[in-house]
Amino acid sequence: MEIDDPSVLLAVSGANGSNLRALAGESGVDIGQRGGTLLLSGNGDDVALVERFLTQTAATLRGGRSLSSLDCVRALRMLRSDPNSTVRDLFEEVVLLAPGHRAIVPKSLAQKRYVDAMRTHDLTFGIGPAGTGKTYLAMAMAVQALSERKVKRIILARPAVEAGERLGFLPGDLAEKVNPYLRPLYDALHDMMDFDKAQAMIARGQIEVAPLAFMRGRTLNDCFVILDEAQNSTSDQMRMFLTRLGHSSKAVVTGDVTQVDLPNGQCSGLAEARGLLRDIDGIVFCEFSEVDVVRHPLVQKIIVAYETRDAERAARREESHHDGFDPSPAAPERS
Repeated sequence: MEIDDPSVLLAVSGANGSNLRALAGESGVDIGQRGGTLLLSGNGDDVALVERFLTQTAATLRGGRSLSSLDCVRALRMLRSDPNSTVRDLFEEVVLLAPGHRAIVPKSLAQKRYVDAMRTHDLTFGIGPAGTGKTYLAMAMAVQALSERKVKRIILARPAVEAGERLGFLPGDLAEKVNPYLRPLYDALHDMMDFDKAQAMIARGQIEVAPLAFMRGRTLNDCFVILDEAQNSTSDQMRMFLTRLGHSSKAVVTGDVTQVDLPNGQCSGLAEARGLLRDIDGIVFCEFSEVDVVRHPLVQKIIVAYETRDAERAARREESHHDGFDPSPAAPERS
């Protein structure tokens, strides 16, 4: 195929052909370049997919957008999984313009569906592994809603549950003790808003960051509410949170049911809610997997390695139950 605009050709190819190599690795198609001509060879369906990507991407890049090798891989996966989707759907879906005019956009088909769900539903669950953008995109949607005056406040909540470390003896008052649990929410917020503006809104109460337990007894009207790390909420806490939602409010619940830090024997409120509420109209569950990870490429491989380990352990436990013993190591005693 021919690309006659040199700047578009350079953007499609990437530095030293990095984008073309990423496309070849993901699709199995051999991609060569001769001047302004790209030569594709391989399985017919795969070649058609890459040609579709390149044609749509070249048209999109005429607007001056840059393209990374990860963008290429994610867009190709989206086109493969949804024949009705287009590259423009992914690249031109701007959720929020952060400081410095940096566009926050969905980077996978699952992320785009998640953003669409938050726009059209009052209660959205985002469930999947770390690094899939669940909380980050929810925060961007909340900041956008506040800036457009669709809501009057943003409320960000997290369960204050220790993830293997003993933090109970940290110095300071209650607010200082729980601050380490809430730090990731502050970090994401400051990534999307000017620091001084964010601090002023927090001081005025327009943005509130609080432990989940502080939600008890409240009715949250005209709010965009985000519950992060919801896998560490108990059944009672999840029920309490979901019944706080008031008029003209939206709620987004995010978490990873494979990383529960609750004491042994306690049921995760997120896992329970997924089973109880899935068929209720007006509630949508968006599922993410390791292919949606948007952090460093190694994170995706790390998640797969741990999931494989967990599946092997589960298989061994199942096999051992038939033999009458449990080979899994005993849990260490809590001091």
